[in-house]
Amino acid sequence: MGMTKGEKWFMSANVLFFIVLMVIMVYPFWYMIMGSLSDSSLTADGGLFLLPAGFSFSAYLAVFQNVSILSGFKVTLITTVAGAFLGTFLSAAMAYALSKKRLRGQGIVLFLVLFTMLFSGGMIPSYLLVKELHMVDSYWALILPGIMSAWNIFVMIGFMRGLPEEVEEAAKIDGANDLGIFFRIVLPLSKPVLSTVGLFIAVGYWNDFFSSVLYATDKDMWQLQMVLKDLISNTSAAISQAGIAISVQQEVNAFTVKMASIIVSSLPILIVYPFLQKHFVKGALIGSVKG
Repeated sequence: MGMTKGEKWFMSANVLFFIVLMVIMVYPFWYMIMGSLSDSSLTADGGLFLLPAGFSFSAYLAVFQNVSILSGFKVTLITTVAGAFLGTFLSAAMAYALSKKRLRGQGIVLFLVLFTMLFSGGMIPSYLLVKELHMVDSYWALILPGIMSAWNIFVMIGFMRGLPEEVEEAAKIDGANDLGIFFRIVLPLSKPVLSTVGLFIAVGYWNDFFSSVLYATDKDMWQLQMVLKDLISNTSAAISQAGIAISVQQEVNAFTVKMASIIVSSLPILIVYPFLQKHFVKGALIGSVKG
């Protein structure tokens, strides 16, 4: 049966609404791309950029010659990879234990995990703890405070409770212990939720800004977002102190360098996400529904 007149109007309004919504979300990113590729002499007064004003890669040359940007990339890459790996593994290990009803004190531990979603120690106690552990200006200060999340643990618990118990029972009959079952059976079967949680954690570390504010007094330990904040708030001084060639400095301005820096910092996550999208959607749905 064909659609009624009212259904056609409704469908047309839906399509129009989502087109407008898409433009609203996509345009800011498009604006930054076009601005970063524009000639600095034509962008001094800002404006609306649907296409590059002129064309130049000078802003990207300036970004990749910026010693601070490269240092921030290194720190962020190390914290993201290490934090995502350790956070995903530790969350999976804890979730596997808490998904078993035979665990003594399971209810108390689950309550304590839930408690951390509602209350935290606070910023000052967290800083004092990191300082007393002598981790200030170290990678551990940027990784350990945010390595585990109660929400991620509950998502994994929901997923692991849905795994067939018969598989684990068969493994026990063959002589496997809990560690063997976890590494050889549970982790391989949990790839969707591991990808989901791993992506959540990785994006969190990649976008982390406040850890550098709290725990990094040495600029060499600043994460990328902190470097970008410094660049955006004081672009002219940051460019002159960044080790960028004079010839390149003369071809850029604050606007084009800001746009290029934001694009470069966002690109790695945008590249990784499509490869994990299938697992991301599946893991999030299964973990939430079966929980």
